[in-house]
Amino acid sequence: MVKKLLGAVILTVFAQGAGATDLFNGRDFSGWELQTTPAAAIADLFRVLPDGVIASAGKPSGFLATQENYRNYKLHVEWRWTGKPGNGGVLLHISPGQFDRVWPVSLQVQTKFGNAGDLLPMAAAGFAEPLTSAPGAETRIKAHTAADSEKPAGEWNACDIVSRDGVVEVTLNGVLQNRVSHVSPASGRIGFQLEGTPYELRRVELTPLE
Repeated sequence: MVKKLLGAVILTVFAQGAGATDLFNGRDFSGWELQTTPAAAIADLFRVLPDGVIASAGKPSGFLATQENYRNYKLHVEWRWTGKPGNGGVLLHISPGQFDRVWPVSLQVQTKFGNAGDLLPMAAAGFAEPLTSAPGAETRIKAHTAADSEKPAGEWNACDIVSRDGVVEVTLNGVLQNRVSHVSPASGRIGFQLEGTPYELRRVELTPLE
């Protein structure tokens, strides 16, 4: 029995640590799609810097999303504000459906300065846990649960997101900040918001957990 349990642990650790893929190829934006209002071209809003960092103009409002769908995975993302900090987010499980303004059906991991780690069900998305925002508020929020762990403006933040069978956990700079279950939709595309503030991304790495 001990050998079986040890073997299971080893397999789990191996599955979680193997096969990480950078979602940006370091050269261009093949495999990504942009949707903004008003419409714009990716090349006008995003640049690949010589060191592989992705620089975003932050506007107009919209999002950059993968063409592929993902379900069970670990996503590692690093971001920083290059000037005055502002608003942004990582969108999980982007799916077809009626938009909420310019935002698709998705689960937003908030990167807004001062609120990093909050979770927002966008459009028709949802999860089981109660919201912390006021009843009927236009923006629905489940606030992060630990003390703020984001870095000062200009420094790199590291966010690790684990999505498995409808459960999503968010860790920011090594601190578990949020967890929700029965997430709907439980799979979809992955994206990054543009909400008016320039920012940079690096090490956008996805590890399948299936």
